[in-house]
Amino acid sequence: MEYKGDVVRINVKEMLEGARAPVTAECCIYKVPFSIRRHNEEAYTPKGVSIGPFHHGHPRLQDMEKHKLFYSMAFLQRSQTTSDSFIGKIEEMEPELRRCYSHTLEFSKEQLVKIIFVDCAFILELFCRFGSGEWKEDMYLSKPLTMRSMRYDLLLLENQVPFFVLERLFNLSFSSRGDDFPSFLQFTFHFFRWINRSSLNFNNNNRIRHFTDLIRTFHLQDPLPSRIDGKIIKHLPSVTELSEAGLRFKVLESESCLLKFDFSGRVLEIPQLVVHDSTETLFRNMVALEQCHYPFQSYITDYLHFLDFLVNTNRDVDILVQERVFLNWLGDTDSVATMINGLVKDIVLPNISSKYLDVSGKLNALHKNPWRKLKSALRRDYCRGPWQTAASTAAVILLILSFVQTVCSILQVIHQ
Repeated sequence: MEYKGDVVRINVKEMLEGARAPVTAECCIYKVPFSIRRHNEEAYTPKGVSIGPFHHGHPRLQDMEKHKLFYSMAFLQRSQTTSDSFIGKIEEMEPELRRCYSHTLEFSKEQLVKIIFVDCAFILELFCRFGSGEWKEDMYLSKPLTMRSMRYDLLLLENQVPFFVLERLFNLSFSSRGDDFPSFLQFTFHFFRWINRSSLNFNNNNRIRHFTDLIRTFHLQDPLPSRIDGKIIKHLPSVTELSEAGLRFKVLESESCLLKFDFSGRVLEIPQLVVHDSTETLFRNMVALEQCHYPFQSYITDYLHFLDFLVNTNRDVDILVQERVFLNWLGDTDSVATMINGLVKDIVLPNISSKYLDVSGKLNALHKNPWRKLKSALRRDYCRGPWQTAASTAAVILLILSFVQTVCSILQVIHQ
């Protein structure tokens, strides 16, 4: 910048020389946008272990760093490569690696290589130990609370390294093993088998970008429904309102895909959802990934958007719990309703699955049907239980008999 009298001259060419696109085609690991993150900061922040550059150096996570170094050393002893080869491979991938992150990484090449070296070797050793059962001998990681916390930390969107980096380092480390030795994908599926609801196998051809992407894939059905551009659900009655209109809710038995459901007649069948302490964390990170990376294939967001319409109060939750559609491990039904309503706050939904759009139209039509409302109101007010039904039936019979007797009396008078 040059000063000439009162005029300031800016060297635009020099200023723009280092300009780069903030997000590239290779980008797949994102910092969660503030508009979403502010609703639950803790859901996106690791509690025990940092993976990758975004949360590296956080004071709360320093206790785990020594353990990561111990695991890194153990992995090098287990593997068939040297530390120089391992680091050399990371240096080779470093430019490609940087492009996977949504924000500019303020680390030198040497610093970033060191972070990736420790974090990847730690994950590879962890997966190997978990696959063989050796992790149970670790006095630190064998504690249920520690292992549970770490499992969820490995699923957070901001706490990732690209899957291809881990896979290449694994292949380098076990290059001379036989064909019967498990692949890194097999080790990964084994470690996360507790969340593989759809029973996806490791022969699946989907490209996995990182562990958050993997759990999203676990929840998707195949084939996926089409999406309708510019169409969204504008209104849908709640579970209570639909129940009062005569709709029955039923758990869709033996259905592995959470997003699949069936509507026929007056019955809406929905796969069972287990609601526990970490349900919100899992859904929030999958939704954040879809907002950043899959804005036009946001199938998890579609499901939660649909659920947000259905569930407004604890009464709605109670009905779904009674029908085993929800397994409520939180205990408090108000907490379940609050969680569901908060998951899609400030979420952009440019279009929606044709399946949800079709069902919402049918549910709205059912709710507007006056005959169904009348029939349901009569059933609700006069037939809540066997005794009330019997009493209501007896009252109707007495009313009819009284009416018949009155008619007969009138006819008798007329004929006289």
